[in-house]
Amino acid sequence: METEGIKYTGSKREIIPTLLELVRPLNVSTVFDGFTGTTRVAQAFKKAGYTVYANDVAVWSKIFGDCYLVNQKPTTYYQPILDRLNKIPGKRGWFSEHYGGEPNGGSAINGDGKKKMWQFHNTMKLDAIREEIDNIAKDAVEKSVLLTSLIIAMDKVDSSVGHHVSYLKRWAPRAYNTMRMVVPKLIIDDKKHKIFNKEIFDLLDDVKVDLAYFDPPYGSSNELMPPSRVRYASYYHLWKTVCLNDKPKVVGVADRREDVSDVVAGSIFEDFRKNEDGRYVVIDALKKLIDKTNAKYIVLSYNNNGRATFDAITEILRELKMKCSILEMDYRKNVMATMAWTNEWLSSGHEDIKNKEFLFLIQKDKSAKPVTDFKIEKVNLRESVPVGQKKPALF
Repeated sequence: METEGIKYTGSKREIIPTLLELVRPLNVSTVFDGFTGTTRVAQAFKKAGYTVYANDVAVWSKIFGDCYLVNQKPTTYYQPILDRLNKIPGKRGWFSEHYGGEPNGGSAINGDGKKKMWQFHNTMKLDAIREEIDNIAKDAVEKSVLLTSLIIAMDKVDSSVGHHVSYLKRWAPRAYNTMRMVVPKLIIDDKKHKIFNKEIFDLLDDVKVDLAYFDPPYGSSNELMPPSRVRYASYYHLWKTVCLNDKPKVVGVADRREDVSDVVAGSIFEDFRKNEDGRYVVIDALKKLIDKTNAKYIVLSYNNNGRATFDAITEILRELKMKCSILEMDYRKNVMATMAWTNEWLSSGHEDIKNKEFLFLIQKDKSAKPVTDFKIEKVNLRESVPVGQKKPALF
């Protein structure tokens, strides 16, 4: 199941085949992806024939959703537009001023002492193309397709560890390449998919589906470290700026948008605080999320690096008196955690730490096809087979 996206912390690309096989026996037709991020999971559900509703608070995620879920124009329509955009001469503008740097013999540290995300030859293309997209896009969805193409092109020539709060001291080899926009891998069908851009608790009352898939953000499980450096609004602030083109006030060594600071942009699911009973507030948020969702089934994806532990999640499911089957998956951290050529994000030996992902299949509607009560299956994603050849034995 081929999907498309950007480098992304917590990407679920590897678990998509297992997720689809988990859902297939349920005979559902509508799916709600409540924290869709890069929309990879939503793309996969759409390709598999489901009607998909996708939501995320990130502006750039809404753009991706319009591109992959809503757009009805074919590749042949967009190809000549992108051909023209690729030929536009670059020019120095706002993005070049803040995020562009010279090759400097390999050093990504510019004259202002800051490391930079891109080389000037690519930020100049970004400045020129971004301005032109505002001039030529005929409607919001068309603009979203063009912006998605632009973001993916810039993601391929960046010099970061995969997010936008730290850039590399020396240019990544890909930073020397010239960005080139291509038509995204569009998915055209006749279903009425929907895209939302809301806080999840502001939306739940308006969505009724057969199955809800939740992959909420989560803060660090390290008791000594508040999760300020893993908040997604901060991690991908540049894509928000590319979408809005609003030239915001920026702060800090990474020139982050001021409006993605920890105080302003934190999610309850990333919170590290405990309530008066000594339980992490994220646990209460997950309980509320599950309780308020209007669906026959919920699939909750959660990683062992979050504040909410496996035991805590199973405890709240028992409190809610809901049946649940569980898949436990082992796989190495994504590419951002295995970049051995930079010491800026990894500590010695970090790349060998096991990463466990849990899929909790929760039966909300008692009249729906039942799931077994707290049965645990284990899957090694490195040994998994393609969709259609293996099905988790959960029923």
